[in-house]
Amino acid sequence: MIKQLELVLLPEEAADQSKQLQQASQLLNVTQDRIKDIRLLKRSIDARGRTVKIRMMVEVFVDELPESKSSNTSKFQFTKDVSKSKEVFIIGFGPAGMFAALKLIEAGIKPVVIERGKDVQRRRRDLAMINREGIVNGDSNYCFGEGGAGTYSDGKLYTRSNKRGDINRILDILIEHGADPDIRIDAHPHIGTNKLPQLVEAIRKTIVDAGGEILFETRLEDIILNANKIKALLLKNLNSNEIFERSCEKVILATGHSARDIYELLEKRKIRIDAKPFALGVRIEHPQEVIDKVQYHCDVRSSFLPPASYSLTHQHDKRGVYSFCMCPGGIIAPAATAPGEIVVNGWSPSKRNNPFANSGIVVSIEPKDYERFAASGNLAALRYQQEVEQRAFKYGEGNLKAPGQRLIDFVNGKVSSSLPVNSYHPGTTSVDLTDVLPSVVSTALKEALKAFGKKMKPYYTNEAILVATESRTSSPVRIPRDPETLQHPEIVGLYPCGEGAGYAGGIVSAAMDGENCAVAAGN
Repeated sequence: MIKQLELVLLPEEAADQSKQLQQASQLLNVTQDRIKDIRLLKRSIDARGRTVKIRMMVEVFVDELPESKSSNTSKFQFTKDVSKSKEVFIIGFGPAGMFAALKLIEAGIKPVVIERGKDVQRRRRDLAMINREGIVNGDSNYCFGEGGAGTYSDGKLYTRSNKRGDINRILDILIEHGADPDIRIDAHPHIGTNKLPQLVEAIRKTIVDAGGEILFETRLEDIILNANKIKALLLKNLNSNEIFERSCEKVILATGHSARDIYELLEKRKIRIDAKPFALGVRIEHPQEVIDKVQYHCDVRSSFLPPASYSLTHQHDKRGVYSFCMCPGGIIAPAATAPGEIVVNGWSPSKRNNPFANSGIVVSIEPKDYERFAASGNLAALRYQQEVEQRAFKYGEGNLKAPGQRLIDFVNGKVSSSLPVNSYHPGTTSVDLTDVLPSVVSTALKEALKAFGKKMKPYYTNEAILVATESRTSSPVRIPRDPETLQHPEIVGLYPCGEGAGYAGGIVSAAMDGENCAVAAGN
């Protein structure tokens, strides 16, 4: 007999198999010796009451043993030789591009991946230059390179996009390439920036071993059309500066939310793109112990609990304000993709064991906000985004120093006399962030932060620092596509895909969109 049931235990009990067995036997009204195995299906933290509990959905085997699972058997057909098959080109090797390539291989189609950045190992040197010297390589940075922005923004896998595809399939592929199997179990799964590079390399090996082609440090320069059909791509090798042409008929465009030159190219080629609302604000950082105290209702977090996270929303004057990409035990990273701009993001290692907790706190930006950039047409929202990032750079005193302010000082309009120790490596400089941020953003943030402080009492503290700007939550441009064919409505063979096209919002949703576009392009 196999039964599914929910166990609700204290954190220290949840880590004890004998306690799991004891509660399962009580709930099923069977003796403990009849239970042959308990398998964990889902796990979540319930901190709604004063006492934190762990909720565990389990499968209990009564009077029978579970079937053994072969760890060497792959569920997927990634071993086909597609080296001589028909080709589909993929621009970008982030989550959307990677999973599009894997899906094409399953269909017997050769993926040809064009990636402007470097592989994960060589990309590390450019990240070090950003952190140590404030020097940004426009083609290799926290956003561009093997694995995309996800590789160095910690691998959060939570998504609500369960209608876009098979979430468990994506998780299983990640597990098969080295991710911890617990990502199948945890309510908010996470891989960790320290583990993602090896996983990304393993996916690359699968693609290359099957006959797929990946061209690193190769940038898309132009799309050559014959009437309204794709004829070829004009590419540039960034090492040799050689410009060359590759014939193709189908292109999955998965360049990510920061590939502004691609939007410029499409606008220049009169390939339709649309300005779209996005969000902009700051990254806030607290000592992790403050967030633990708020969420777990304790002075010291139990060793059986992970560093606490949070999710907050607020409405101000019909404008949404919300937390984004919350990183317990994390680090604030410089995510600029061009010189002369300040962009920040956050990430956590797999253990989430840094002393700080950071999160984006962002405000929705609406079409009326970027009306003054109307002359830029479909790039109006992007120009608005650029202006704020460039203003932050001017206030930051160079070398990617970011403008910062203590939380309560920001709300009260006071320049902080000092800034708390924080995780942003290039450094912070004290300014009044109302001079950096658009007034609609700073006004909404001030009201929201006060409201968040009422929901989470110690949250509203001058121990917290705000760092500007968190501006790459999503693309300010959408590349339209037919909802049935996933093809651009005007260009035959062009499949806009993932976050950069406006159709995803994280690793898993981008991966599912990549798979969907691969299916469409393979037909």
